[in-house]
Amino acid sequence: MPLSRRSTLARLTRWAALLAAQRVLSAPNASLTRIPNPRFESDPFALGVASGQPRPRSVVLWTRLVADPGQAAAALPPALIPITWQVADDDSFAHIVRSGTVLADPAQAHSVRVLVEHLQPARRYCYRFLAGSAVSPVGRTRTAPDEDAQVDRLRLALASCQHYEQGWFTAHREIAQQDLDAVVFVGDYIYDSSNPRFRMRTHEAEEPCTLDQFRARYVTYKRDPDLQACHAAHPWILAWDDHEVRNDYAGALGDVDDGSPQEFLQLRTAAYQAYFEHLPLAPDQLPGATGVRMHDRFRWGRLADLWMLDGRQYRSPQVCNGRDVAGGHVRWHCRALADDRGTMLGADQEHWLQDGLRSATGRWKLIGQATQVSPWGVPGPDGKKLVYTDGWDGYPASRARLLDLIASHQLENVVFLGGDVHRHVAALLRARPDDPQTPVVASEFVTSSLTTAGLPDSLMSLIRRSNADILHARSDERGYMQLEVTDRSLHCVARATGFPVLAHAQLHTQARFRVDSGRAGPQRE
Repeated sequence: MPLSRRSTLARLTRWAALLAAQRVLSAPNASLTRIPNPRFESDPFALGVASGQPRPRSVVLWTRLVADPGQAAAALPPALIPITWQVADDDSFAHIVRSGTVLADPAQAHSVRVLVEHLQPARRYCYRFLAGSAVSPVGRTRTAPDEDAQVDRLRLALASCQHYEQGWFTAHREIAQQDLDAVVFVGDYIYDSSNPRFRMRTHEAEEPCTLDQFRARYVTYKRDPDLQACHAAHPWILAWDDHEVRNDYAGALGDVDDGSPQEFLQLRTAAYQAYFEHLPLAPDQLPGATGVRMHDRFRWGRLADLWMLDGRQYRSPQVCNGRDVAGGHVRWHCRALADDRGTMLGADQEHWLQDGLRSATGRWKLIGQATQVSPWGVPGPDGKKLVYTDGWDGYPASRARLLDLIASHQLENVVFLGGDVHRHVAALLRARPDDPQTPVVASEFVTSSLTTAGLPDSLMSLIRRSNADILHARSDERGYMQLEVTDRSLHCVARATGFPVLAHAQLHTQARFRVDSGRAGPQRE
């Protein structure tokens, strides 16, 4: 008898361990040749530099050595290559405050990430890498304030969904020029898929399946000069979504076209490793037998706590799918939605978030995650709503548990930050979603995609009319959001430009909203 998707999911831990046992992702292999003075035919830092995970006294630095990225056959030798890293107070590097050497390992595509510690809180730094006679571009980063510090403001850019083929990363060019503390990126850093209808430029190949193919996809994206500039200008704080692996995947299950559960798990393992190799994650986030811990918490003095959630790795399979059907779909009269076992985050991550919210001391509680929390279903023929099961509407019990915690503990200044749905959204979050008789307990801002196509205007109009708690929703423009948090209020500016995003597009302000401290819900400015 064929296994159900739920029972199959329960058996995948053993397969994950077997797959992990076949991989070597630990310390550099001491048996490999070491090249102490490498020579390069082209710029080995052609993919740029990046920083991330700003803490009061540490930050993560990243780069990857490459042969000519424009030549598919070009490759570095299968050897360990030493890279020197430097952190300085100024971009001339006259005063270097921290430095060291790390080995670029071919097992990790000659990528490196360095957890630089013993820095000063609330400070801006410059950094760079050196390999042989090659010198990387200069990156700029900053540390967070001390956890007990009084902080005047926190400035963030909220971004998501950068489909390389569907437009240029013009928004990154603008973000790079802003005075920000960090970029919060909430998923779909790459796209596994293509759509010839919207193609403005092309991926390097078809849908990636192997580690080398996923690496090649990241090279395509990382070569973009505007994306490089944005990484070099600010530290990034990251969450992921589905397209870094496969559209709408849930936990260890992908689309039926991806083969057996074991085959999909192999694909997911390759995708996770490539993600780690190309982004400023901490060295201890190396993918392992149980995946990668992506959920994390950041503090900005006494002003704000920021939780970043993983809504893919631990979620339940989408409900109301028949045999040989996977992923999210529009469903109507789906009884399984009432199952309180459904989870977007997994039990452990839910408890971790709940404990953190209850004990948080920052004035603002920001929750970064991939998609839209507020309901956005539309009425069916009998008035009952049709919902899309890959979003929070498809996991109502998981959403209810989270909002109930906020309501029952009377937590103030909770603001959800999302992406994924390719529209700018400002919304109220109630103790019981879709129930106007219950109080507003939190606020929500969702950023539009950076490039990816949105929903038709006719459908967006129906969504707005059918969901009174959505105060603003536009899917016709692409862009990002600017957030400024102070002791008294949080301000959100939706920046936007038309679709498709052209190379020299200019962004404008689509909408402005404010959340006052102690009063849940955005207000239009």
